[in-house]
Amino acid sequence: MSGVRVLVGTRKGAFVLTSDEKREKWDVNGPHFGGWEIYHVKGSPADPDRLYASQNTAWFGQLIQRSNDAGKTWEPAGNQFAYDGVTGTHMWYDGTPRPWEFKRVWHLEPSLTDPDVVYAGAEDAALFRSNDGGQTWQELTGVRCYGTGPSWQPGAGGLCLHTILLDPSNPERMFIAISAAGAFRSDDAGKTWRAVNRGLKSEGIPDPNAEVGHCVHRIAMHRSRPDVLFMQKHWDVMRTDDAGESWQEVSGNLPTDFGFVMDVHAHEPDTIYVVPIKSDSEHYPPEGKLRVYRSRSGGNEWEPLTKGLPQSDCYVNVLRDAMCVDNLDACGVYFGTTGGQVYASTDGGDHWNPIVRDLPAVLSVEVQTLA
Repeated sequence: MSGVRVLVGTRKGAFVLTSDEKREKWDVNGPHFGGWEIYHVKGSPADPDRLYASQNTAWFGQLIQRSNDAGKTWEPAGNQFAYDGVTGTHMWYDGTPRPWEFKRVWHLEPSLTDPDVVYAGAEDAALFRSNDGGQTWQELTGVRCYGTGPSWQPGAGGLCLHTILLDPSNPERMFIAISAAGAFRSDDAGKTWRAVNRGLKSEGIPDPNAEVGHCVHRIAMHRSRPDVLFMQKHWDVMRTDDAGESWQEVSGNLPTDFGFVMDVHAHEPDTIYVVPIKSDSEHYPPEGKLRVYRSRSGGNEWEPLTKGLPQSDCYVNVLRDAMCVDNLDACGVYFGTTGGQVYASTDGGDHWNPIVRDLPAVLSVEVQTLA
């Protein structure tokens, strides 16, 4: 079937939403793992039937689930992110207690070419790789062994490695973002890393040229221009044209430059989307109006997109992994809210419709374009 599959992670389970290329009628399947916190669900670009899910509870710790049939059935892929219920100690997968705490996997990023290779970004600030479909995991220790690593401090949501970007033109290059350390780049497939935060400004950091300490919420790229990255940080929307060597603010005329999500139109590399949130203490839309903002110029000039979205008494949040785009000719844009709605636009953001309502709070939204 041609069309799209939208994968939704929530506070109490995962949902799989499917539609044809018209994206008018949706089949809702779920909840999978009802009652469990599903931080992230994502499909493999190399195999549309292979899905991965990050499942977590305070009782049983972290579990990675895998589906080989597009979400119809699931199996535990590996539970080597262990929690010792007797001692109350979170353990790394080799069973050795570390000074760094292991809380959860925030983000799963499957390889662009191999369905058995998948990366996991964890809290506290760790990056793992599996080469066997999630059965075993190896930590890419260059992240936590980074020179200033011991001094990193968590953001309000924790010391989470929440974003992983793989360069489609260079298999050795990848980017990560950590709250509240900043953005980092590897040019050797994750063995070593360096901070790429020049140009970021953050209140509370006394050194304006600080290498780390920036609370980055999300980074995004377009496949055709992997050196151009866009960033939503804790205040400020930013852009780099040189793979993170330098950043410039592109907040422009946004009503507020605080938010969590950032994404790029599938076919227009300079068309980008954010969802402004009132402030770092008031996590809801300004004036109670849910508005997606779009820039067609790569930043600075922004327009509000409101048709079909609630414009009064709306006090939901849109979290960092809860926006995505499809690859159909008329690019679809999707986002989910903490109020349990998932909205879709089939015309690049001009018009919106709720494709499902009344889910548990949405933590992540990902989409697969089906051939």
